[in-house]
Amino acid sequence: MEEKNSRPIYTLKQLVQYFWKLGYLGFGGPVALVGYMHRDLVEERRWISGEEYKDGLALAQLAPGPLAAQLGIYLGYVHYGVLGATLCGLAFVLPSFFMVVVIGIAYKMFGGLPWMQAIFYGVGAAVVGIIAISSYKLTEKSISKINLKAITEKWMLWIFFLLAAIITIKTEQEQVLLFVAAGLLYMFLKAPPKSFKAPSVGSSGFLLGIGFWNYEAGTLTKIAWFFTKAGAFVFGSGLAIVPFLHGGVVTEYHWLNEHEFIDAVAVAMITPGPVVITVGFIGYLVAGFPGASVAALATFLPCYLFTVLPAPYFKKYGKHPSIKAFVDGITAAVVGALGGSVIVIAIRTIKDFPAALIALITVIILLKMKKVKEPQIILVAALTGLLLKLILAA
Repeated sequence: MEEKNSRPIYTLKQLVQYFWKLGYLGFGGPVALVGYMHRDLVEERRWISGEEYKDGLALAQLAPGPLAAQLGIYLGYVHYGVLGATLCGLAFVLPSFFMVVVIGIAYKMFGGLPWMQAIFYGVGAAVVGIIAISSYKLTEKSISKINLKAITEKWMLWIFFLLAAIITIKTEQEQVLLFVAAGLLYMFLKAPPKSFKAPSVGSSGFLLGIGFWNYEAGTLTKIAWFFTKAGAFVFGSGLAIVPFLHGGVVTEYHWLNEHEFIDAVAVAMITPGPVVITVGFIGYLVAGFPGASVAALATFLPCYLFTVLPAPYFKKYGKHPSIKAFVDGITAAVVGALGGSVIVIAIRTIKDFPAALIALITVIILLKMKKVKEPQIILVAALTGLLLKLILAA
């Protein structure tokens, strides 16, 4: 295994190119994005082993910040260290960052984007279908096949899965303590530590017309501090950060009104890459391009540090039976929480029969038509949303 790990079958350039492409074509939010990474890097290309992926998923879920970005950073670290983590993280985030800046320019020029809500109607419904399939596939790969024999063999992991899913649906939040508890319980029951001694880890510091360059230094400072807190203290994937952002952006600082904030969330959903990139759009509306840059950097820097600093220990000790059992327990709970979040997003997104029909058709297409890709579905869903809104407005 060491031989394989020291000599990857892919180049750093190839991996960075993959994450760049995922950054501008990866629709569906964190549940879908982590599913794409497993499908592409573990199953099809075999660049990353299943165990390495599990380690990254567990670490990404235990640390605060955007799930998909953290997993991408960790997978970059696996064979290419800090340089790989840095380049893959940048490649994954930058395409969607540039997109939201361009949308922010259009928003400033035209005084709002009413068409965005129409597009989001169709895209949001299709996204529910995409993440449902991604969650289903990730569950089968991470825990077991969904049949009686496999479920019986992995019954404890399935209990963790169901418990995490139910709690996520009930609370609409992901509970990090539940993940840790699942990991510890599974470790002590399956592979209790004997002579293994956990490594001692020292404490680490965590660490003009279109408004393009309109900003105030004091505002940038406030943006930096607020979005650093968002990146450092908000657990959960994707839309979990939205309530925190609303409290600061709308209620505390009054940078945006309610309508503008809803548009910002819509921007996050209709653009590829991590949903959290909406911070770039918000930052642009508040303080132009400098505001967008500061908001994005402040949000993603903590998650980068929270991933890179512990990564060596995950790599070094991840094969120990006790640690492996701990990660397996966490993974089952994490995947369950992701499955629960599909239900939460569906409840928030699908409000009528046409939206439900779009989601159902998306699921059927992804199951039956292997050649159809997610971006194609998103494009058709966006056009369908526009058409339906035009019909209703007529």
